[in-house]
Amino acid sequence: MTLKILHNPRCSKSRQTLQILKDKGLEPTIIEYLTSPITEDELVEILGKLNIEPRELLRKGEKIYKELGLSNLNMDDKQLLGHMIANPILIERPIVISEKGARIGRPPESVLEIL
Repeated sequence: MTLKILHNPRCSKSRQTLQILKDKGLEPTIIEYLTSPITEDELVEILGKLNIEPRELLRKGEKIYKELGLSNLNMDDKQLLGHMIANPILIERPIVISEKGARIGRPPESVLEIL
C-alpha cells in the first residue's frame, strides 16, 4: 500500500497519527510539508481526495490566518490556495493519503478509514 503523511513533527496529533500507522506495521512516506512544501497542484489533488474546499483545510487559529484576513469570504479558492502554498503552516495537519483516499488525522484514528 502506498501511503503518505503530511506531517509536522512538532504537532502532537501528527505524531499520534504517525504512531497509529507504524503500530499497524505501515511505513508511510513522511512529507514534512513545513520544510518541504507541496505544490499547488499537489494541494488541489489532496483537497479532491479529502472532498473538501480550500477554506475547510485552513488552520483558523494561526496568527497568519488573521494577519492575512483569510476569514474574508470574498477571497476565492485560488487566493486561499496561494496563501496556503506560501504559508504551509495554514494547512491543517496531519493528512494521510492512500489509494483509498485521504483523511485529516483529527482525531488521529480517523485515518484508519482509508487503510
